[in-house]
Amino acid sequence: MDVTLPPSPTAGLPRITMTPGARRVLAAAGRLFYARGINAVGVDLIAAEAGVTKKTLYDRFGAKDQIVLEYLADRDERWRAFLAERLAAAPDTPIARVLAVFDASAAWMSEHSPRGCGVVNAHAEISDPSHPAYPLITGQKAWTLALFTTLAQAVDPERAEELGRSLVLLHEGALVAHGMHVFPDPLGHARAQAAALLG
Repeated sequence: MDVTLPPSPTAGLPRITMTPGARRVLAAAGRLFYARGINAVGVDLIAAEAGVTKKTLYDRFGAKDQIVLEYLADRDERWRAFLAERLAAAPDTPIARVLAVFDASAAWMSEHSPRGCGVVNAHAEISDPSHPAYPLITGQKAWTLALFTTLAQAVDPERAEELGRSLVLLHEGALVAHGMHVFPDPLGHARAQAAALLG
Protein backbone atom coordinates (compact mmCIF):
# COMPACT_ATOMS: atom_id res chain seq x y z
CA MET A 1 0.00 0.00 0.00
CA ASP A 2 1.37 3.40 -0.96
CA VAL A 3 0.74 6.38 1.32
CA THR A 4 1.73 9.82 0.07
CA LEU A 5 3.52 11.50 2.95
CA PRO A 6 3.64 15.28 3.39
CA PRO A 7 6.80 17.11 2.25
CA SER A 8 9.81 16.68 4.53
CA PRO A 9 10.10 19.19 7.39
CA THR A 10 13.86 19.31 6.71
CA ALA A 11 13.37 20.65 3.18
CA GLY A 12 15.08 23.98 2.65
CA LEU A 13 17.02 23.93 5.91
CA PRO A 14 20.77 24.67 5.79
CA ARG A 15 22.48 21.27 6.01
CA ILE A 16 26.10 20.20 5.80
CA THR A 17 27.79 17.45 3.79
CA MET A 18 28.60 14.57 6.11
CA THR A 19 32.23 13.45 6.15
CA PRO A 20 33.29 10.45 8.27
CA GLY A 21 34.45 12.85 10.99
CA ALA A 22 31.17 14.75 10.87
CA ARG A 23 29.26 11.48 11.19
CA ARG A 24 31.24 10.59 14.31
CA VAL A 25 30.45 14.02 15.76
CA LEU A 26 26.76 13.64 14.90
CA ALA A 27 26.57 10.15 16.44
CA ALA A 28 28.22 11.34 19.66
CA ALA A 29 26.13 14.51 19.81
CA GLY A 30 22.95 12.54 19.21
CA ARG A 31 23.63 10.19 22.12
CA LEU A 32 24.61 13.03 24.44
CA PHE A 33 21.85 15.48 23.49
CA TYR A 34 19.15 12.87 23.90
CA ALA A 35 20.49 11.49 27.19
CA ARG A 36 21.53 14.73 28.91
CA GLY A 37 19.78 17.59 27.11
CA ILE A 38 21.02 19.97 24.45
CA ASN A 39 22.00 22.84 26.74
CA ALA A 40 23.85 20.57 29.17
CA VAL A 41 26.23 19.25 26.50
CA GLY A 42 29.15 21.36 25.30
CA VAL A 43 31.31 21.04 22.22
CA ASP A 44 34.32 19.89 24.30
CA LEU A 45 32.42 16.80 25.43
CA ILE A 46 31.04 16.12 21.94
CA ALA A 47 34.52 16.33 20.41
CA ALA A 48 35.99 14.06 23.09
CA GLU A 49 33.20 11.48 22.68
CA ALA A 50 33.57 11.58 18.89
CA GLY A 51 37.35 11.25 19.01
CA VAL A 52 37.92 14.45 17.02
CA THR A 53 39.51 17.78 17.81
CA LYS A 54 37.42 20.88 18.48
CA LYS A 55 38.94 22.32 15.32
CA THR A 56 37.57 19.41 13.29
CA LEU A 57 34.17 19.87 14.91
CA TYR A 58 34.05 23.57 14.09
CA ASP A 59 35.47 23.01 10.60
CA ARG A 60 32.63 20.58 9.83
CA PHE A 61 29.71 22.25 11.61
CA GLY A 62 30.70 25.87 12.20
CA ALA A 63 28.84 26.09 15.51
CA LYS A 64 26.97 24.00 18.07
CA ASP A 65 23.65 25.25 16.69
CA GLN A 66 24.36 23.47 13.41
CA ILE A 67 25.11 20.24 15.29
CA VAL A 68 21.74 20.58 17.02
CA LEU A 69 20.01 21.08 13.67
CA GLU A 70 21.75 18.04 12.17
CA TYR A 71 20.92 15.95 15.25
CA LEU A 72 17.21 16.76 15.03
CA ALA A 73 17.14 16.39 11.24
CA ASP A 74 18.82 12.99 11.50
CA ARG A 75 16.28 11.78 14.10
CA ASP A 76 13.43 13.13 12.01
CA GLU A 77 14.65 11.45 8.82
CA ARG A 78 15.15 8.12 10.56
CA TRP A 79 11.69 8.35 12.18
CA ARG A 80 9.95 9.16 8.91
CA ALA A 81 11.69 6.26 7.13
CA PHE A 82 10.67 3.96 9.99
CA LEU A 83 7.08 5.21 9.75
CA ALA A 84 6.95 4.86 5.97
CA GLU A 85 7.88 1.17 6.26
CA ARG A 86 5.11 0.58 8.82
CA LEU A 87 2.54 2.43 6.74
CA ALA A 88 3.50 0.43 3.67
CA ALA A 89 2.96 -2.81 5.60
CA ALA A 90 -0.35 -1.76 7.20
CA PRO A 91 -3.68 -3.24 6.08
CA ASP A 92 -5.11 -1.32 3.15
CA THR A 93 -7.97 0.42 4.93
CA PRO A 94 -8.20 4.10 5.95
CA ILE A 95 -8.59 3.44 9.67
CA ALA A 96 -5.81 0.85 9.71
CA ARG A 97 -3.45 3.39 8.15
CA VAL A 98 -4.21 5.91 10.91
CA LEU A 99 -3.74 3.33 13.64
CA ALA A 100 -0.46 2.23 12.03
CA VAL A 101 1.00 5.62 12.96
CA PHE A 102 0.30 4.93 16.63
CA ASP A 103 1.75 1.42 16.29
CA ALA A 104 4.87 2.79 14.61
CA SER A 105 5.29 5.43 17.30
CA ALA A 106 4.97 2.82 20.05
CA ALA A 107 7.66 0.69 18.37
CA TRP A 108 9.93 3.70 17.78
CA MET A 109 9.59 4.88 21.37
CA SER A 110 10.37 1.40 22.67
CA GLU A 111 13.44 1.03 20.44
CA HIS A 112 14.83 4.57 20.17
CA SER A 113 13.18 7.00 22.59
CA PRO A 114 12.86 5.87 26.21
CA ARG A 115 13.00 9.52 27.33
CA GLY A 116 10.22 10.62 24.99
CA CYS A 117 10.13 12.46 21.70
CA GLY A 118 13.47 14.09 20.88
CA VAL A 119 11.72 16.99 19.14
CA VAL A 120 9.43 17.66 22.11
CA ASN A 121 12.44 17.49 24.42
CA ALA A 122 14.34 19.91 22.17
CA HIS A 123 11.45 22.37 22.18
CA ALA A 124 11.63 22.49 25.98
CA GLU A 125 15.15 23.90 25.54
CA ILE A 126 14.84 25.82 22.28
CA SER A 127 11.98 28.30 22.17
CA ASP A 128 13.75 31.07 20.26
CA PRO A 129 12.43 31.28 16.67
CA SER A 130 15.81 32.61 15.53
CA HIS A 131 17.58 29.35 16.46
CA PRO A 132 18.50 27.43 13.28
CA ALA A 133 16.76 24.29 14.58
CA TYR A 134 13.50 26.00 15.54
CA PRO A 135 11.87 25.70 12.08
CA LEU A 136 12.57 21.97 12.14
CA ILE A 137 11.14 21.55 15.64
CA THR A 138 7.87 23.27 14.76
CA GLY A 139 7.93 21.90 11.22
CA GLN A 140 8.12 18.31 12.42
CA LYS A 141 4.95 18.73 14.44
CA ALA A 142 3.23 20.55 11.57
CA TRP A 143 4.26 17.58 9.41
CA THR A 144 2.60 15.20 11.87
CA LEU A 145 -0.61 17.23 11.74
CA ALA A 146 -0.49 17.20 7.94
CA LEU A 147 0.03 13.43 7.98
CA PHE A 148 -2.96 12.76 10.22
CA THR A 149 -5.12 15.18 8.23
CA THR A 150 -4.13 13.45 4.98
CA LEU A 151 -4.90 10.02 6.43
CA ALA A 152 -8.20 11.29 7.89
CA GLN A 153 -9.23 12.51 4.46
CA ALA A 154 -9.69 8.88 3.43
CA VAL A 155 -11.72 8.15 6.58
CA ASP A 156 -14.14 11.10 6.45
CA PRO A 157 -13.37 13.88 3.94
CA GLU A 158 -15.84 16.30 5.51
CA ARG A 159 -14.22 16.01 8.93
CA ALA A 160 -10.61 15.52 7.86
CA GLU A 161 -9.30 18.75 9.41
CA GLU A 162 -11.11 18.18 12.70
CA LEU A 163 -10.04 14.54 12.85
CA GLY A 164 -6.45 15.42 11.99
CA ARG A 165 -6.27 17.86 14.89
CA SER A 166 -7.84 15.40 17.32
CA LEU A 167 -5.51 12.61 16.21
CA VAL A 168 -2.40 14.75 16.54
CA LEU A 169 -3.45 15.78 20.05
CA LEU A 170 -3.88 12.12 21.04
CA HIS A 171 -0.55 11.20 19.44
CA GLU A 172 1.53 14.05 20.83
CA GLY A 173 -0.02 13.78 24.28
CA ALA A 174 0.88 10.10 24.30
CA LEU A 175 4.49 10.91 23.36
CA VAL A 176 4.77 13.32 26.28
CA ALA A 177 3.14 10.84 28.68
CA HIS A 178 5.59 8.16 27.46
CA GLY A 179 8.61 10.37 28.10
CA MET A 180 7.38 11.35 31.56
CA HIS A 181 6.29 7.79 32.47
CA VAL A 182 2.89 9.11 33.54
CA PHE A 183 1.14 5.74 33.13
CA PRO A 184 1.84 2.46 31.30
CA ASP A 185 1.44 2.24 27.53
CA PRO A 186 0.18 5.74 26.71
CA LEU A 187 0.48 5.10 22.97
CA GLY A 188 -1.66 2.00 23.27
CA HIS A 189 -4.24 4.05 25.15
CA ALA A 190 -4.08 6.81 22.53
CA ARG A 191 -4.46 4.22 19.76
CA ALA A 192 -7.62 2.87 21.41
CA GLN A 193 -9.02 6.40 21.71
CA ALA A 194 -8.17 7.06 18.07
CA ALA A 195 -9.96 3.88 17.01
CA ALA A 196 -13.04 4.93 18.97
CA LEU A 197 -12.90 8.42 17.44
CA LEU A 198 -12.72 7.03 13.93
CA GLY A 199 -15.56 4.60 14.52
